[in-house]
Amino acid sequence: MFDCIIIGGGPAGLNAALVLGRAKRKVLLLDENKPRNAVTHASHGFLTRDGIEPSAFKEAAYADLRKYPNIEWTQVRVGAMTKEQSGFSVQTEKKETYHARKILLATGLKDHLPDIAGIESFYGSSLFPCPFCDGWELRDRPLVVICEDERVLHSGKLIWNWSKDLVICTNGQRFLTDEQKTAFLANGIKVIEEEIAALEGEDGQLQNIRFADGQEINREGGFVAVDLQQAAAFGKALGCTYNEQGGIKTDPFGRTSVAGVYASGDTTFNGPQQLILAAAEGSKVGAGIVIDLVDEEF
Repeated sequence: MFDCIIIGGGPAGLNAALVLGRAKRKVLLLDENKPRNAVTHASHGFLTRDGIEPSAFKEAAYADLRKYPNIEWTQVRVGAMTKEQSGFSVQTEKKETYHARKILLATGLKDHLPDIAGIESFYGSSLFPCPFCDGWELRDRPLVVICEDERVLHSGKLIWNWSKDLVICTNGQRFLTDEQKTAFLANGIKVIEEEIAALEGEDGQLQNIRFADGQEINREGGFVAVDLQQAAAFGKALGCTYNEQGGIKTDPFGRTSVAGVYASGDTTFNGPQQLILAAAEGSKVGAGIVIDLVDEEF
C-alpha cells in the first residue's frame, strides 16, 4: 500500500513526488513517458534551467528522486483505476496492480493541431504554441500567427511584442470584423483569411506558406493556436468534476470532487501551460496530500 500513486511523469508529477518523498511518504510514480513537449528541442522560462532539453530536465529530476528510497517509479501505461474501501487500485497495461491511499492525476494535455498540410514538420522547431516559451528565439523575424478562432485577437497583439513583422492567417475562417482588421493593419500586421494549402520548408524550419488561391508568403517561423485535450480520461472514470475549460476542477491544493483523488499541472487547465508553473503546482499539491494524510493519521 503506497501513500500516493502519481500518474504522469511531467514536471507536476515529478515535483509532487519529491515533496511527498521528502515528507517520508511511500510514493509510486507511473509514467508512460510520452510527454507533450517531446517535440520541443529546448524548454525556456524556468530559472536555472533556461534552454534545457526536456529529456535532460527529466533526467535531472530523476537524479533528485533517487536520493529518496521511499520514492519508486516505473515506465508503464496505466490501464484503469478503481476506488476501494481502503483507497485505490491501479492496474497497468502490463497487468500489474498497485494500491494507494491517494491518487494524483498529473497526466497533462495533448495538442490538436489545425488540419494544415506540413504543419507537424515545423511544430516544436519553428512553429510554437507559446510566445513566453519561445518568443525570444524568434524575436524580430518575419513571423506568422495561425489561428482559426477568436483567440487571434489576443495572440496577434501579444506576439507583436516579439516581432513587428507579423502576418495573421485564419486558414479560411472569416470571423474578424472590419474594425479588428483595421486595428491590426494600423500596427503593421497583415491579415490573410484565405485557406492555407501547405506549409513549406526544410529541417523543421518554416520558409514559405502557400495558400489555396495561389498566393505565397515567406515566413521564418511563428505561433499556432492549438486545441488542448486531456491526455487521459482517468478523471472522468473516477467521477471527477471538470471546469468549463475541460480541466479537472480542484481546490488550491489539488483536491478534486472525489475524496482521495488530486490533480495537478496542465490537466487542471488552471492557467498558462508552462514548465515552471506545472512544477510549482506539483509542489503545492504534494504538500496538500501530505497535510491530508497527517490529518487522517493524527
